[in-house]
Amino acid sequence: MTVALLTGSTPVAVAQHTATSDTVPGRERPVVTVHSDELLGRDWGLSAEDWARYRELMQGPLGVYSPNLDPLTALGIEARSDEERNRYAELQVQAESRRVNKTLAYQRAYDAAWKRLYPGQLRVNLQGAQVPSAGNKGSGRLAVFVKADCAPCDQRVRQLQAAGTAFDIYMVGSRQDDARIRQWATLAGIDPARVRARTITLNHDAGRWLSLGMPGELPAVVREVNGQWQRQ
Repeated sequence: MTVALLTGSTPVAVAQHTATSDTVPGRERPVVTVHSDELLGRDWGLSAEDWARYRELMQGPLGVYSPNLDPLTALGIEARSDEERNRYAELQVQAESRRVNKTLAYQRAYDAAWKRLYPGQLRVNLQGAQVPSAGNKGSGRLAVFVKADCAPCDQRVRQLQAAGTAFDIYMVGSRQDDARIRQWATLAGIDPARVRARTITLNHDAGRWLSLGMPGELPAVVREVNGQWQRQ
């Protein structure tokens, strides 16, 4: 298609090409999509091609079994060579190190602010450095997933507390509302002294229970064993 543009009094013919299925090879991807993949992959140290492969993997069986899998874990699991697997493993170690350092720095600032503003009050943790998720290395402590209005949940945490066990509580359906967790903890008989000593911690679930992909009802007491989270 040719469009005539007027420059002064002389018409200039400019060829205008319209991309069609005949002129664009089937393997070519829209420029906008490629640019988006570059931006999304950048924070993970991934190329646009890496990110495109991650998206394709998550549309298949891997995405069904583990819908919340991060890109580095997904690509590492489905690596096509030892070299590729090692590259993703190194990128994940670097990414986890950055995340943990930033989280710990902010947690220290949060702890200091809490002591100044609300001394003696039950504290709900921010997202910690070691939290249950697929492929995550555990801290060695038990993670206990509970929900409100769940008598078995209350009973289970009382048993663990009576046994002197150190554990981290994750409340499913807390809606990120600290008051909901504090109210639940009070009704469940959680010892404030144990919370202050951090032998028991109170946390928002924030989708972690779903990310584990475990069957069964709450409460759930899990621990990381050899890289896998298992019910106890």
